[in-house]
Amino acid sequence: MELNFLEIFGTIVGLVYLWLEYRASIYLWIAGIVMPAIYIFVYYKAGLYADFGINIYYLIAAIYGWFFWMWGHRKKKGEQSADASADNKPQDLPIVHTPRKCYLPLFGVFIFAFIGIAWILIEYTDSNVPWLDSFTTALSIVGMWMLARKYVEQWFAWILVDIVCCGLYIYKDLYFTSALYGLYSIIAIFGYFKWKKLMNVQ
Repeated sequence: MELNFLEIFGTIVGLVYLWLEYRASIYLWIAGIVMPAIYIFVYYKAGLYADFGINIYYLIAAIYGWFFWMWGHRKKKGEQSADASADNKPQDLPIVHTPRKCYLPLFGVFIFAFIGIAWILIEYTDSNVPWLDSFTTALSIVGMWMLARKYVEQWFAWILVDIVCCGLYIYKDLYFTSALYGLYSIIAIFGYFKWKKLMNVQ
């Protein structure tokens, strides 16, 4: 009963998070702190240990994302601007394409995390879905960093993660969470085009 309540509450927070991410609102990071705190318990009880572990990473990444969206665009310490008051607005960090130089390191991080997490799950846990669990976890690590940097291509990572998670959570009888990720996968597609539009008019 307690697990179902946490899962439902986590689903509600997840919907708020998704709506804020769709709008590229900095306040998504508030939900991004609350949601992993809830799912730490949900995933541990369900035996999804990689997802349990990544939610600790999500907490840290949410704090990083909040600060980067607030101040990451202020790269020149001595730069003075007549628009100083406007620069304090969270939305000033622009949506941009992922730099080409980032793709190879990101792929390397994904492969390293994918294999490493799968090995840990196989050797040290009773997980019966080590490869799928590690795949979504590794790709989420990459996607979360891209989101924190406000790269529009982060949506591609989440589309794939959400589709795989939808099926995985049905298998694990987490039906509310599965429904959430099914909705994620649909809205993530719209989110990509929304961010593209925002990027063109920002």
